[in-house]
Amino acid sequence: MNHKHRKTLHALFAHPVSANISSRAVESVFKELGGEIEQRHGGRLGVRLNGHFAEFSHDTHSLEPAHVRKMRKFLEDAGVDPERDYPL
Repeated sequence: MNHKHRKTLHALFAHPVSANISSRAVESVFKELGGEIEQRHGGRLGVRLNGHFAEFSHDTHSLEPAHVRKMRKFLEDAGVDPERDYPL
């Protein structure tokens, strides 16, 4: 995982929730983590990672804090820990 991916991953887990994260950058992180990405109806993005599945809104701009929290929860459920696995 390159530095840009690690930086985005850590931004997803930052407190307070960052409101300046690109949805495309997060999609790249999901792919880098081995996630399977599929485009769904209504501009949604389906992600399968480590046996877990979630569907997210595919925003064209920065993610809303509620979406960031949902993505963080999904990554936690999938066993991703940025501090342990991908330190900066």
